[in-house]
Amino acid sequence: MLNKMALVEGTTLLMLVFIAVPLKYKLGMPEAVYVMGRIHAMAFVLYVAILIISFSRQKLSFYQFLLGVFAAFIPFGSFVYERKVLEHNLHIN
Repeated sequence: MLNKMALVEGTTLLMLVFIAVPLKYKLGMPEAVYVMGRIHAMAFVLYVAILIISFSRQKLSFYQFLLGVFAAFIPFGSFVYERKVLEHNLHIN
């Protein structure tokens, strides 16, 4: 579940940054950021919640948990986290 949520969170962040923000500033469509921002916010909250649950169930070390939170703030970070940390070390369902 965490693997999939990391990909969803990363995808919504990229859509926000590379699609919605340019639509707002280049084409004057602020509603794109309004809608995509809310979708990304929900994905982010669910991702962090799943990180917390995984850490509390001792499926993640504290370092892996922190890396996961940090990765959520960097475009493409969640993809790297999913590939380098989750896919190679654990499969969290």
